[in-house]
Amino acid sequence: MLLICAAVFISYIDRTNISVAAVAMRRAFGWSETQKGLVLSAFYIGYIALMLPSAGLANRLGGRIVLGAAVAWWSVFTMLTPIAASGSLPLLVAARIALGLGEAAVFPASINLIGSSMPASQRSRAVALLISSLHIGTLFALPSTGWLVQTYGWPVPFYAFGAVGLLWTGVWFAWIRPQSPTEPSTAPARGPIPWGVLLRLPAVWAIVAGHFSSNWMLYVTSAWLPTYLSRTFGVSIASAGLLSAAPSLCSFAAANAAGFAADRLLSRGCSATSVRKAMQTIGLGAGALFLLLLTGAESTTSALVLLCCAAVSVSITTAGFAPNGLDIAPRHADVIYGISNTFATLPGIAGVFLTGWLVDRTGSFAAPFFVTAGVSLAGAVVFLVFASGKQQID
Repeated sequence: MLLICAAVFISYIDRTNISVAAVAMRRAFGWSETQKGLVLSAFYIGYIALMLPSAGLANRLGGRIVLGAAVAWWSVFTMLTPIAASGSLPLLVAARIALGLGEAAVFPASINLIGSSMPASQRSRAVALLISSLHIGTLFALPSTGWLVQTYGWPVPFYAFGAVGLLWTGVWFAWIRPQSPTEPSTAPARGPIPWGVLLRLPAVWAIVAGHFSSNWMLYVTSAWLPTYLSRTFGVSIASAGLLSAAPSLCSFAAANAAGFAADRLLSRGCSATSVRKAMQTIGLGAGALFLLLLTGAESTTSALVLLCCAAVSVSITTAGFAPNGLDIAPRHADVIYGISNTFATLPGIAGVFLTGWLVDRTGSFAAPFFVTAGVSLAGAVVFLVFASGKQQID
């Protein structure tokens, strides 16, 4: 489990480091802001394109092989990034797309491994620990990349972080051996993946809605938090970046607490349906409320407290939608996560862009906070109505 979380950590330092290094790279190569934006967004092209195929591979081949191969793949392309950048802009874009292709497998393969190696009584906290590792990766990547760029030059973070991934790959295949599923229900299914059956299940689309709305709030708040603090309260960029760490730390703690609480409730006889619905709807509903209150914040302190409360709330949903696929289709939870994560990646593009557009048009962050709260409430309603914790398919 620790190695799986380390893979998520590595994936986020490898995808995030360019957001800092791109400042120096833009000066070195004379990029326009448009070219810089192309480089930063290229990752998502590969990430979305291979999400479903990688989920299918994890389902058929097992998470051990797919995750190990994926980390090796994206680590190589992380290390190739400086060479590609020195070659041409199209080569760099291609390298970033290739990075996204590899990272597409990290969550479906990890969900496959949790389903096959963790007993049902521990899966909520395992999935919460898995997903919360992204916050630690992001927190580590931003300052460490800045220090490496300033001290050794912009190529060094790519070489260093890529080498860490290759080291992880060696440890993974040396230490982790193929394991038999802990329960018969999680043994690999024979025959083709029932894509049609899965896509017709209302419970699957409830997971999609929950994942999409949770990620919308996560992506918007994390991407725009420094700018919001700077523009609204006059906080310096350096201070805004430091303050932005607080919601991430709160998210990590809250996600793991929610996972532990969900497992305790299940062990005491609460139905999976009620536990998943409670975690998802309370998390999204409370998150929406705190964002609405944020529109009236009058100080940096009050805004940061409300942002931390919103981060805690949305993190509770990691005990809602995230392990729900293991409830309704244990043999195909990896595929369900691949489906939901495909849709849940779109807020990283559309939600972040829409926020900037609304701020430009209105001059404040009130409008995007209202939109985000609306998306959260809509996702909560869909999940409350259509989600289920009962097994839907063998």
